[in-house]
Amino acid sequence: MSGENKEKILVIRMLGLGDVTCIGLPAVRYLKRKHPEADIHVLSYAAGKEMMALAEPGIKTFGLDKGEWPEDIIQAMESFLGLAEQIIGEAYTKIINLDTWFMPCFLARFLKDAGEPVQGNYIGMSIADLIDQFQNQTLQPSFVNDPSHYMQSTWFSMMRWHTTWWETDYLPEGGYPEFYLKTCCGWHDLTLDMHIDVTQDRALAKKRKQKKVIALATEARTSERSYPYAEALKNALQLAGFEVWSQFDGTQSLRDTLAMLKSSDLLISVPSAPQWMATAVNCPCMIISGTVDPRTLMPDYATDMSHQPAEVDSLVEGVLSIFDGSVDGAKENTY
Repeated sequence: MSGENKEKILVIRMLGLGDVTCIGLPAVRYLKRKHPEADIHVLSYAAGKEMMALAEPGIKTFGLDKGEWPEDIIQAMESFLGLAEQIIGEAYTKIINLDTWFMPCFLARFLKDAGEPVQGNYIGMSIADLIDQFQNQTLQPSFVNDPSHYMQSTWFSMMRWHTTWWETDYLPEGGYPEFYLKTCCGWHDLTLDMHIDVTQDRALAKKRKQKKVIALATEARTSERSYPYAEALKNALQLAGFEVWSQFDGTQSLRDTLAMLKSSDLLISVPSAPQWMATAVNCPCMIISGTVDPRTLMPDYATDMSHQPAEVDSLVEGVLSIFDGSVDGAKENTY
């Protein structure tokens, strides 16, 4: 394809880090396969930019850094309108918004109204009407906070995203990412490839020769998903003979975190981004489900759903049963 007629595709997936890994990355690889001659760019945010650049270094990744996405909606609009100006200047032949958060959908709507070739999700109100309602104080909070109120899509099947799809007869082996990309976006022939090539952490790999290594990720974006007995669990696992580490607080690079996960035998995590980071380096994962239905995530192992935090002794017993072979790791949802 000549340079003048070459396709130029922008993929938008800004939040969160887990979704950039499990949705944005497979989507980019799908588009690379479908459009091998195209120039593909990715718009992301903060650690999402780092993850995408690490996984696909040949692709241009840009966007907002941490702190450049203000909490105030008017200030956020200004930041995103700055992105819109940059995007329009790139003259993309296709702009695909995979995001479901309000501001990326606001951006997609602005671009759509400006005549840009937008596919995917956008807010169901013109920018002029949105600003008018905001200024007149008639904008309903639910419109900004609830995707079922603000989100529309060029993909007809995106309406399935708002359903309890995991309670239906069709349960995708890849969990939410597979459901979202194949069913909601209609990319039925997509391969859910989120592999990231990193070398093992040498120090941890050395320890692994002596004992099993467990990564522990107990913090989530919301307090109700976090696990309150993290320190007790870490101590109990160490007493049981495991090497335990936990560095998912952003104090080290994503490359280093992925290298440590690649050197681990198991990740124990609440429903959060570390699950998909572990998947990217082929580290088995056990999810402490809490109130999240594990069928949405389809990890290797999971606790039963409960409004009460899982007991530390029960988690340790589950880990021991995984390593002694009494639990089948082939997508078993409970142990």
